[in-house]
Amino acid sequence: MPEHLKACLPGLIAAGAVESIGRGRGTRYILARGLYAALGSKGVYTRTKGLDRGTNKALLLKHIRDNAANGAQMKELQQVLPALSRSQIQVLLRELRKEGTIHSVGTTKAARWYPGVGREELQP
Repeated sequence: MPEHLKACLPGLIAAGAVESIGRGRGTRYILARGLYAALGSKGVYTRTKGLDRGTNKALLLKHIRDNAANGAQMKELQQVLPALSRSQIQVLLRELRKEGTIHSVGTTKAARWYPGVGREELQP
């Protein structure tokens, strides 16, 4: 973003015309929800902003449960959440594993994710 436009951002955010998403170098700026609603494009706002963390985790968990018989590979999970990077999906998977809702079998590309607690998590 050009420097002369960056100076206008705080005023636009304070006025409610622009929203900031994220922090630091990865901060993104999008038009406010109200402006998209006025334009009749509420869906565009949601797609642009992205889904919240809980929704992303729920989508991953649903896919893993739906494929419980064969397990879900990372490439499938990346298809479920194409807007997220591989590392972002891995963070969500670690959180779900810590919560005890999923477990993995195998390592690297061959790893598959299954619902429930795995054998290694059951041992003290």
